[in-house]
Amino acid sequence: MSGDAIDTILAFDFGLKRIGVAIGNTMICQAKPLSVITATANEPKFAAIDSLIKEWGASRIVVGLPSHPDGTEHEMSARCRRFANQVHGRFNLPVELVDERYSSAVITARRGEVIDDRAAAIILQQYFDANY
Repeated sequence: MSGDAIDTILAFDFGLKRIGVAIGNTMICQAKPLSVITATANEPKFAAIDSLIKEWGASRIVVGLPSHPDGTEHEMSARCRRFANQVHGRFNLPVELVDERYSSAVITARRGEVIDDRAAAIILQQYFDANY
């Protein structure tokens, strides 16, 4: 929330096999699915993130933080925190964690359909709704 400036925000739905990506800005506060990163090794994964940050001029990052329905953390919570810390460290951008407990549950998908980018859009929309 940087006054009158319009920030472009990238959101990530982190997974071990795929990372969903969504984009939005603080002027219209509407998230939209952007892409899915399928690299699993760190270097190609972060190269793809770097490319997206540069292409879209992102000034802030949002990362979904999964937890159990009662709010307690599980194994993926720690992995998502580590990913968020790595993104912050590599790209020196503000990174915010957003509760993503039900982001995938509200998406209707066919079996085998990749929905990670839509889950990232829900995470980003939750961020906009809570902060703008």
